[in-house]
Amino acid sequence: MGFIPGPNDPFYELMQPPADETPAQATARLKREQDAQRVNDMIDEGIKQERAQAKKGRSLVKVLLLGQSESGKSTTLKNFRMRFSKDEWELERDGWRSVVQLNVVRSITTIIRVVEAEINGEHHMVDSDDEQSVVTVESAASDLKFSDRHQLLMIRLAPLQGVEAELKRRLGAGTEPVQATSMSATPFDAPQEYRPRRKRLPEFAVRSWKEVIESEQRAPQIGDGSASSDADLPTITIAGCKDDMKALWHDKAVQQALKRRKLLLPDSAGFFLNDLDRIATRDYVVTDNDIVRARLRTVGIQEHRLFFKHAGKATGWEWRIFDVGGCRTLRSAWLPYFEGVNVIIFLSPVSVFDQRLEEDSRVNRLEDSILLWTSICSSKLLARTQLILFLNKCDLLRRKLKRGVKVAQYLPSYGDRPNDVMTVVKYFREKFRDIQKQCSPEHRSVYIYPTTVTDTEATGITLESVRDGVLRENLAASQLI
Repeated sequence: MGFIPGPNDPFYELMQPPADETPAQATARLKREQDAQRVNDMIDEGIKQERAQAKKGRSLVKVLLLGQSESGKSTTLKNFRMRFSKDEWELERDGWRSVVQLNVVRSITTIIRVVEAEINGEHHMVDSDDEQSVVTVESAASDLKFSDRHQLLMIRLAPLQGVEAELKRRLGAGTEPVQATSMSATPFDAPQEYRPRRKRLPEFAVRSWKEVIESEQRAPQIGDGSASSDADLPTITIAGCKDDMKALWHDKAVQQALKRRKLLLPDSAGFFLNDLDRIATRDYVVTDNDIVRARLRTVGIQEHRLFFKHAGKATGWEWRIFDVGGCRTLRSAWLPYFEGVNVIIFLSPVSVFDQRLEEDSRVNRLEDSILLWTSICSSKLLARTQLILFLNKCDLLRRKLKRGVKVAQYLPSYGDRPNDVMTVVKYFREKFRDIQKQCSPEHRSVYIYPTTVTDTEATGITLESVRDGVLRENLAASQLI
């Protein structure tokens, strides 16, 4: 029976039927109320059963993946699922095909825009929706030789623009471009008005992986007997453009143009473009490494569940892992997820000491990461939350140092320490640990791991250590050990 207010209740008048209600209208209204009450009762019963199951069954561990944009949060979540949710991972494999293809096509179309700008003598470019490029060039293009061959390559690769549009439609149907209006340095700061300092195209993003992958799993593929012969035209077109894409990517003049314009393609671009013989085929099969490196920006909070048995029992631990957007324009959405959180895995890329934030080019990325880490460590709301720090992208740090980039040039406090990976990572480890010790409202330990989360084997070992440590701490908190 639903709630029926008494005559003295302020809602009494509001809940009375209309004075001119006909018998037919009254019957329809009562049916709607009964249906609504039935749904409400089902929801209440579901919540009751879930709470009862939680009490006698699994213990819940809430995990947040935090860090700035491009720090490796989504890749870490993929590693968690690949390691500890293998059945679901295998079921979703084919759904990632279009995501990988979009990564390839976006990289190629971005390179084509650079070549066109060089040939036309343009010194300014509008940034693309997922790459970072400097709008001014260092010098004139007098040393770059572009010929009719390059013009012919661009003509032959023109169909990829249609492929890009089709893949975006397929992956992001119904998703509006992200138009940020405010941003904040930390989730605890009041949002400030967001004014982009350089012109960018609207950013392509999707609501969640799950929606995209599930829709792609239902899409017909080549050779499945579907009546729609046009269902996988992107795959056919990409396969037909394979040789031309390889020629463009490996062309010396093109590489020089990319370098001179300081265009930063996503970290995964080289991995995919160097493996076009495998990827740009009609019978392309997605690998674990492809999925880990495939980039697909999301605008929502991603939630995934993992289940771990304890002492061989059917009931054990349930992990709910939340991946939140790391851009400054999205950090204000973090705060509601701090309630009841048991573990924060914070990712700080160690290779970005010489880079600036995409959303605010005035801010150094390392400084932003340190500011964010400080705010998390200082929060009284998170005083009893277990902290785990991934010093990520050690592989990119190694490449950068090998090219001769000096850390001390950007971090005077680094002093005359050796400019090698082990020393740099040790320096960052000490700095982040000191911040945690000085800022934490209560005494607690922090577990720090140097990582390259695109290395699935090494990351899998790290995640097993993380899992065991988290479970051990939660058992201790529950006074079970």
